[in-house]
Amino acid sequence: MAAAIRSIVGERFFLEDPASLLAYACDGQTLICRPPRAVVLPATTEEVAAVVRLLYDAGIPYLPRGAGTGLSGGAVPLNGEVVLSLARMKRILHVDPVNRLAVVQPGVVNLRLSQAVASEGLYFAPDPSSQYACTVGGNVGENAGGAHCLKYGVTTNHVLALRVVLPDGEVVDLGGPPGTPGPDLVGLWTGSEGTLGIVTELTVRLLPLPEGRRTALAYFDTVDAASRTVADIMAAGIVPAALEMMDAVAIEGVERGKKPAGHPPDVEALLLIEVDGVEAGLDAEMERIVAVCRKNGVRSVKVAESEAERRLWWDNRKTAFAAMGAISPNYLVQDGVIPLSTLPDVLRRIRAIGEKYGLRIANVFHAGDGNLHPLILYDGRVPGEAERAEAAGLEALRVCVEVGGSITGEHGVGIEKREAMCFMFDPPELEAMRAVRAAFDPKGLLNAAKLIPTPGRCGEVKAAAWEG
Repeated sequence: MAAAIRSIVGERFFLEDPASLLAYACDGQTLICRPPRAVVLPATTEEVAAVVRLLYDAGIPYLPRGAGTGLSGGAVPLNGEVVLSLARMKRILHVDPVNRLAVVQPGVVNLRLSQAVASEGLYFAPDPSSQYACTVGGNVGENAGGAHCLKYGVTTNHVLALRVVLPDGEVVDLGGPPGTPGPDLVGLWTGSEGTLGIVTELTVRLLPLPEGRRTALAYFDTVDAASRTVADIMAAGIVPAALEMMDAVAIEGVERGKKPAGHPPDVEALLLIEVDGVEAGLDAEMERIVAVCRKNGVRSVKVAESEAERRLWWDNRKTAFAAMGAISPNYLVQDGVIPLSTLPDVLRRIRAIGEKYGLRIANVFHAGDGNLHPLILYDGRVPGEAERAEAAGLEALRVCVEVGGSITGEHGVGIEKREAMCFMFDPPELEAMRAVRAAFDPKGLLNAAKLIPTPGRCGEVKAAAWEG
């Protein structure tokens, strides 16, 4: 089998030595690490299909992997799978500035796509914090969002068509121009976390670069005041391009990280707010936002005076996850969604969860659309702390569902939130999901044991969560 795969991709692009495999044992979620059986790095759709056919016929499990920036363990080879890394598939195949679309391979880095089309006055709107490293294929797998998805939507709103390799090696094209008839198979694939097939080519929508933008930074003495400001901005009918929030623990982390912005050390929360679009009217819109901040007792609020100042604020925000390493040996990232009206109450409940388990929790999140990211800080060298962090994360997700929200907004389910699916779906609904997966992968070889919990586990999970 190894010789056959080498004949397809070349000697250099089949890895099986232990040192090389170690680099593929986990993604950005490091609680669980398992080495793969082997790693294959194909360069074309044809190579992916040929390798998949070999593995499928031999009954060998496998999974696709992008840049490894995922935060839910979706790329962890739990069952000794062969990993198909798509890192070499990084070509921008075609750009159509008139119809505002691009055709790319899945290994194209998110930010590189926007940089490549900027000369045409266009960009790719989804902007995860890891956009300097994450790939467009991975964005589709997780249905990634980002700071500006409040106004522009998540990845599924920007994907028109996909070329995919099905689990048995068949190559099919899904989707097409807007209005293409038939079931939305592109929508089904987006967010399926590499469990239905392997995406090898994508047609994505591009947007015109905004004519102008204004960015404000507001500091608050209480989390409640910042939360009320978020709700009031949205209730006023203002739709910012981005509305981000960080609490005191998160601010401590980013100020000790690689991109400090000079935030005051004694504030309890900050909001980073951006509006963009046609230049005329942006100043007036920002004045309305500043007025809402002042109505809610903001300590200070400032509008960026230069692109360099704006970029500093955004660099500070986008390095928040990694910056937690400056204040904690380990951290667990969660990713829940809540209705905006429940934000103050949910943040209080998350704070109480941290106190219950004796762990600090930093909150940094996309406040405008209620997409929370509690970062649970722990020390993996201390016996029991990792387990307490996992329990705290599960409770935080349960709170999100209790108030009418979701267990994930953009990071996916993977293995990290797999059991928490029981909070949202009952056994018949989960069985329907298994049936969809089985329709494409009857042998269960493609990224098995991800996304959907084991049958019969929901009762145990709910009982444990409520006891906790």
